[in-house]
Amino acid sequence: MAHRAEKTAIRAGAEPGAIRRLLASCGLPTAGLTGGLAPRFLGAFDGETLAGTVGLEIYGETGLLRSLAVDPRYRGGGLGGRLLAAAEACARAEGVAALYLLTMTAEPFFRSRGYRRVAREEAPPAIRGTSEFSSLCPQAAAFLVKELSAPAA
Repeated sequence: MAHRAEKTAIRAGAEPGAIRRLLASCGLPTAGLTGGLAPRFLGAFDGETLAGTVGLEIYGETGLLRSLAVDPRYRGGGLGGRLLAAAEACARAEGVAALYLLTMTAEPFFRSRGYRRVAREEAPPAIRGTSEFSSLCPQAAAFLVKELSAPAA
């Protein structure tokens, strides 16, 4: 029986091992999650259980969304959309104007939330230099972008 996704709290501070385990269980890359350029992660928690996560790498006005993952027990209740909205809000607060991502399986999910497909050749230099873009995601991955509006005053 699926857990109720709407009861989860989204916040920073997930334990790195729990993030890696969730990403691996969802078939997402875990390389590049440590070190100076490691992404910032938000977690969705059901009590102390990590139900979902999303990573964000910020390079000035450009950001890379990576590793949006929801535990299968929490899928179908809107948790992925809530995590995405939280990551976009964090990116806006940091001054990010355009948020990019690569995906092999979730293009319809992101397109329904305002992302559009662009050619990999259009990637800004900061995004081209990430491990996600250069080596972790295959060339066949869809490359998407969303222009973020400024936060409401």
